[in-house]
Amino acid sequence: MSVRGKSLFSLSTLLASFFGAAMIAAAFAYFNYKFSEYKFIDFREWIFYEKSDIFTPTHDKYIVVFYSSKEKNTAQLLSNTDINLPILAIDYYNEVFENSKNTTFLRSGTKNSLSFIQRFNIYESPSIFFIKKSKDSLYKQDSMIRKLDNLKELASKVKSL
Repeated sequence: MSVRGKSLFSLSTLLASFFGAAMIAAAFAYFNYKFSEYKFIDFREWIFYEKSDIFTPTHDKYIVVFYSSKEKNTAQLLSNTDINLPILAIDYYNEVFENSKNTTFLRSGTKNSLSFIQRFNIYESPSIFFIKKSKDSLYKQDSMIRKLDNLKELASKVKSL
């Protein structure tokens, strides 16, 4: 009788260990999925400004660049970038810059900026990703977020995304 009890105890310990490992693996997989899923941005709810006007998207696809205007020549490099897709350049410090042919400089309030950073899990500057139109003013993230070592590599990074 004691032999049988001992084997049941070993089996239950083995099952408990397996169940615990499976729970940890499931939690890890869930959080990896949760942080890698693509996010949405609704430009009716999230207000961005071009100079003093409210930004209204007109294209089906954009490159979003989140950057710091305190880094040397960033606005100039963004203005002079020649890419087939329009660029939405969102400045962490909300400086006002003149739009160029392909680049629209956006700014927003602190609450909106912090919500944007949190929604898209942006931890480094400059960061880049694509968005594409889902319907009306609703856009979906269409690529992973990548950190640029510098804005000079923007054109080559866009081709790799």
